[in-house]
Amino acid sequence: MKRHSIVCRLGGADRARVSVVEKDSTITAINFIRDDGALKFGIGNVLDTLEKLGAAPHESAIDLAILGALVFCADTRVSRADHSQDGWTREIDLYLPVFDPTAWRVAHDCLIKGLNFLTGDRWRVFFRSRPKSARVLAKPVQGQFHGLTCACLFSGGLDSFIGGIDLLKSGEQPLLISHRADGITSKHQNICRQWLKERFGESAWKSVDAYVSFSSEAIEEGGQEDTQRSRSFLFFALGVLGASSLGKTTTLYVPENGLIALNAPLDSLRVGALSTRTTHPYFMRRFEDAVSALGINVTLKNPYRHQTKGEMAQECQDRDFLKAKLKNTMSCSSPAKGRWKKQPNGHCGYCVPCIIRRASVLAAFAGDETTYTVPDLSAVANDSTKAEGRNLRSFLLAIRRLKANPSLAKIMIHASGPLSEFADEWADYAAMYARGMAEVDALLNPAGRAKA
Repeated sequence: MKRHSIVCRLGGADRARVSVVEKDSTITAINFIRDDGALKFGIGNVLDTLEKLGAAPHESAIDLAILGALVFCADTRVSRADHSQDGWTREIDLYLPVFDPTAWRVAHDCLIKGLNFLTGDRWRVFFRSRPKSARVLAKPVQGQFHGLTCACLFSGGLDSFIGGIDLLKSGEQPLLISHRADGITSKHQNICRQWLKERFGESAWKSVDAYVSFSSEAIEEGGQEDTQRSRSFLFFALGVLGASSLGKTTTLYVPENGLIALNAPLDSLRVGALSTRTTHPYFMRRFEDAVSALGINVTLKNPYRHQTKGEMAQECQDRDFLKAKLKNTMSCSSPAKGRWKKQPNGHCGYCVPCIIRRASVLAAFAGDETTYTVPDLSAVANDSTKAEGRNLRSFLLAIRRLKANPSLAKIMIHASGPLSEFADEWADYAAMYARGMAEVDALLNPAGRAKA
């Protein structure tokens, strides 16, 4: 086990003495500002786009985006296998120069609770003032403000595509904020944006496309890690960066179906942070509390938290358009994993997000034109020698238990994280969970499999 201390620097003039708490930790310094003064690792490009829209982000929102990138770097460049005592939990300290250290210290506890919950690691963040050379990082607004009314995370997945459609149909003018770390994701985001442009016109919305990436050697002696539990922290931070630039109290929409948002473990092997918590209500609330403590007038909202994915599709405000275009949205958890078997990139068909997607499209449209690497789920569902059937078998087990004891839904909604502050929503979450599992059941039973 090895603790890592990562020091963010803002340009060559940032020579402040940083006293690392853990002297025996591995120390890495990462400079976030280029010689020409622009922010690195994709954040500067986001600021350029906002400047062209006539939008000026909150300085603390820029700090949050830098923190999100730093967290993402540490998460993907510090190996769990090599640097944790239990094969999962790492200990990582971050040292960040910020615009308002006092506000950040108020926000600290919310951030740490959210980060620890999200990734299953032990994070600490230490703040100091930005250097004088980087006191102001927002660019002066030169363009004419476009008049956008809200912001929305836009991943290129089915849920975010529905979210964008619903906002546009309801008369909103959203700023769609995307993050990509690979070419596959970028391809589907571009396709979805083009469809929205053709359907609603390019003046009805605008977009920000962020590409945040770090070299494989970014962290000293760190190695590589592919679990990427922190990606939603970065995505939310980029969303707040965009939303804060709209000049008023702004809603940042996070379109995600409730079954995936809760992500209750299907079996005893998928507990704690081993199940992703990217849009869990507890994490979203901690993140929003931190944003409020920083004085950023942005609120987070998932309007679909009590809906299944199938219900999202069924109730989409432009169902015909959705049905015609959904096949090229990307829901797979790892669309490039087939490369080891020389299979094309795309939907595997058997990961948890793919199974829920297939069930939702079956429920909403009674058919699915999406191409899946494993088109016939019955071929792998009951064959214990095939790893592709692991999630299918877990679903079947969870569904069987729920059918035997329907009241289990009231328990399972709490299995992936605390919901104590959402007591008035427990009944809605439990009912949604039962309906979501029923959608999957309709896919996995023999009749459903034949059509899948």
